[in-house]
Order: sequence, then structure tokens, then C-alpha cells
Amino acid sequence: MCGFIGIYGPDGVDVAGEIYEGLLAVQHRGQDAAGITTHSSKFNVKKGFGLVVEVFNEDNMKRLRGHLGVGHVRYPTVGGNEEEDAQPFHHTFPIGVAMVHNGNVTNFHELSEKSFRGGGVRLNSSCDLEVILFVFQKALAERLAIKPKLEPEDVFHAVRSVYEIVKGAYSVCATIADVGMVAFRYPYGIKPICMGEKDTEEGHWFAAASESVVLDVNGYTRTRDIGPGQALFVDADRQIHLEQLTDKPHRPCIFELVYFARPDSFLDDISVYKTRRRFGHRLGAQWKESGAPRPDVVIPVPDSSRDAAMGVADQLGISYREGLVKNRYVGRTFIMPDQQTRKTSIRRKLNPIPLEFEGKDVLLIDDSIVRGNTSRSIVAMARKAGARKVYLGITSPPLIAPCPYGIDMASKKEFIATGKTTEQIAEALDADFVLYLDREAMNTAAREGNEKIEKFCNACFTGEYPTEDVTLERLKAIEDERGCRRDNVTV
Repeated sequence: MCGFIGIYGPDGVDVAGEIYEGLLAVQHRGQDAAGITTHSSKFNVKKGFGLVVEVFNEDNMKRLRGHLGVGHVRYPTVGGNEEEDAQPFHHTFPIGVAMVHNGNVTNFHELSEKSFRGGGVRLNSSCDLEVILFVFQKALAERLAIKPKLEPEDVFHAVRSVYEIVKGAYSVCATIADVGMVAFRYPYGIKPICMGEKDTEEGHWFAAASESVVLDVNGYTRTRDIGPGQALFVDADRQIHLEQLTDKPHRPCIFELVYFARPDSFLDDISVYKTRRRFGHRLGAQWKESGAPRPDVVIPVPDSSRDAAMGVADQLGISYREGLVKNRYVGRTFIMPDQQTRKTSIRRKLNPIPLEFEGKDVLLIDDSIVRGNTSRSIVAMARKAGARKVYLGITSPPLIAPCPYGIDMASKKEFIATGKTTEQIAEALDADFVLYLDREAMNTAAREGNEKIEKFCNACFTGEYPTEDVTLERLKAIEDERGCRRDNVTV
């Protein structure tokens, strides 16, 4: 899961500053690397390992001139840990294109090793975006070979070619030098992408982003969410062209609402904040109906569980308290690049306030349990801080299946819920009671935000994948590739 922004500004402006601000807003989506590519008379590039504030400085920002640009924060799923795997990517033939994406290409290895290498093509990286860019450029070359100028239908032809050849789940934004900007979303619409516009003294601006908060911080009005199989092209005259290229059912990722997205974002017209509050209300009602022990206090595991914890407390009619203080200078342990880094970062990340735990039966609310490292440590913290009983309420169902669509969640054998009952999970975490939100209750709460969405992707909870390209062979290949990048020690 990554974060991106693309901006098409008025002639004569530099968009790099706004791209930088946008990347800060989606830093939670990727902490491995960051990059910006702009275009003036040439492509101007800066990317590297680390957080946004570590990669960019005053000197390299001055080089990023131009009114067309894209930016990216990386969370690695496919690709190694080399700087050349950081996005954006750009090619200059047959025309200058800079591109970013969020998601995962499930047939990356088949394309790079069989289709491309067999034809003499050598990729410059192990990042799956390069495959998308290559197919896109190849399709543009076909059109430019018979006509001197790209029209909207030529851009849509290139996007259609990507859809036909490159499988998986992804949202993409690309700037085309002297032509405009294109944004598109793979059929099924698993990965989010939205568009925004604004007017300033300099003129009219367009932006595309992986979360609406990126638009908010830069003063854009969110004008639309790009739908599944849609492509939007803004041409050199600033005219918008929107084309529906496929007719697959919309299956947005529900884990975005559970965990990944910022609460101040809207995804497919759904408020993340309100949805998490609804998750909390459903979990609170389920807690009462299950006959679970009544706690004295509800405490969230910050940050993504705060809104849900307030909903639980409202439903149970008990106090909500902030009992865990988060060190905001430690990244999200779920998306740390390796197992040992995750384990050592958990204790640095959170510290308890003993006054909120001493002598109390505490209900801790969290959004999910993956491997169990964080949950086990937090339960131990709560007990050490003086809690009499420690209960866990989880605002999603048990995770049981790996995600091939861009979340480096775990291999099947790493999930703590694999082969265990809820009671056994509680025992493994040393918790007195554990309750997961019912899956249908979760989906119903999410659909209340946008009734047009019939179903969400629930693959990580069911093992049922909405796209036809996910096979056991591909799942095994993805798992093996990820296993090479991280410590295989799991608990």
C-alpha cells in the first residue's frame, strides 16, 4: 500500500511544493521511500530512502521545477530495497511520461521474466510500476507511429492495454509531457483514487491522489472518485475526458476503512471517520449480545482505533479514556519492512498511563490483529500498568488470508488466527477475553456510507479473491518474494 499525488498546474507555476505537502499527508501509507518527478523543459527527479522530510531539502526542491508533477511514498510489496525501486518512474520514449501507483501487479514475474525478457526487454528495477509504465508507453508508441499528436482516445487506448495485460489491483496517475495528466483505476476498483480541482490567481489546477486528505491540505475541492475501470484524462487545453473502459463489479478494499486510510479522508464518497464510528457501535452491540464481561473503561490502541473506541464506549455506556500514549516519531509497525524492525518498534511506539489501568477491567479496542506481536505487547503493558482484567475488542474479523493486492499483510502461516479459536487467540495473547467484529456487521457499517457499493473486497478475511487472476501459484510466488525481504521469524 502506497500513497501518491499528481498535479497539473497552470503554466508557469511550480507544483513540487504542493506535492511535498501532499506526501506529508499520506506518509502513513509508506515509510520506506519517497520521490517527486516534475517536468519543465525536462524531467526533474528526486527520490530516495526514508520519510518525506528526510528525502527532500531546500536545495533539491529548488530543482523540481515545472507545472506537471507526481509524487509518491513507498511501502514495498513487490520490489527490492534498492533506490531504483522508489517511485516515481519516467520514460522519455516515445513521449515523456512520469508515473506513480498504489497497489500490486499479480503477474509481475510472468511479465518481466517471460513476456518482456523473451522479447529482449530488460527492466531497470524490480518495482512492478515499471511494468505498467512499459505497457502504457508501448501502446502510446503504436498510436504515435501512425499520427503526430496524441488525442484522448489514444491515451484511453494505452490505459485499456494496461488493463488487458497487467493484472492485479492498482490505481495510477501519470503526467505526459506537453500533453496533460491521466489517472486510472484497475477494474474492480480495489485501490482508491480521487480527483480534485481549484482556482487560484495563477489559473485552474487539477490533482489526483490516493486519499482525499491530500487534496484537502492543498486547498482542492474533491470533485470525483475515479470508478473501477475508469480513466480520466486532462488534456493540454485543460479539458477533462472521462471514459469507462471496463464493466467489472466494484470491490473496494475494506481494510482501507478498517486501518489504512486517515480518518479525515473520504474513499468512494465514504467518510472513514464515520465508518469507524459505526464499526465501534456494531462491536459495542455485539459485545453486549455475546454476554462478554462488562469492562470499567474503554481504551483505544492509537491512532486508527480511536473513532471506533468512542463508538464502543457510547454503545456500552462506559467511560472512554486515553490510556496509551503514542510516540509519533515511530512509524506504523504493521508496515515496517521486516519482522525484527516491527518487534523492536512496538515498545518504542506506545507507553501506558498507569492511572487509567490501575485496578480496572480494561477493554482495549484495536482495528485488527495480524501476527499478534503488537497485541501481545500491549496486553502485557496493560497488566504491568495495573489492569485487573484485559479484554480485546477488534473492529474487524479474524485475518486468515494473505493479500496479493498491495498489502504486505503476512503469509498464511503467520496470521495468529490461523487454525485457532477465539479462545485460543485470547490465550496466545494473554488476554482475558477477545471479541472480533462480525464480518457482515463490518460490511453493513461500511455500506451505510455509500449504498451504491454492493460488496467490498474481504479477501483477507475469507480467502475469496474478487479478481480472476489470483491463483494458488501466484499467491505462492508473491509469498516467496515477500519472504525473501523479511525475517521469517514469526510469533
